[in-house]
Amino acid sequence: QVQLVESGGGLVQAGGSLRLSCATSGRTFSGYAMGWFRQAPGKEREFVARINWNGNTIDYADSVKGRFAISRDNAKNTAYLQMNNLKPEDTAVYYCAAGRFWATMTRKSGIDYWGKGTLVTVSS
Repeated sequence: QVQLVESGGGLVQAGGSLRLSCATSGRTFSGYAMGWFRQAPGKEREFVARINWNGNTIDYADSVKGRFAISRDNAKNTAYLQMNNLKPEDTAVYYCAAGRFWATMTRKSGIDYWGKGTLVTVSS
């Protein structure tokens, strides 16, 4: 089992920045690809970003490219999502995710473990 706990959400004005953290415990953190998803009110949960086990391979949803940056620190068992130039449409609950295979991390079915989420609200 892997436990994931997100933090860093909150209320920010459009154009502002937030940094989300995902602290993990349980099985070896470096054995998993990590990702972030988000779910806005009334919408499906969607892929945001993913990073492979050693941080060498990264991918983003088109909607966040150039504004968000995913990273990980295997020594701290923590993943991060730096969000810059936030927009009102970024408002959502953000979920940390862990999966054994980076290739399938863009799909909910490819996720082995989920955090409980942290709310990000961007005001206009």
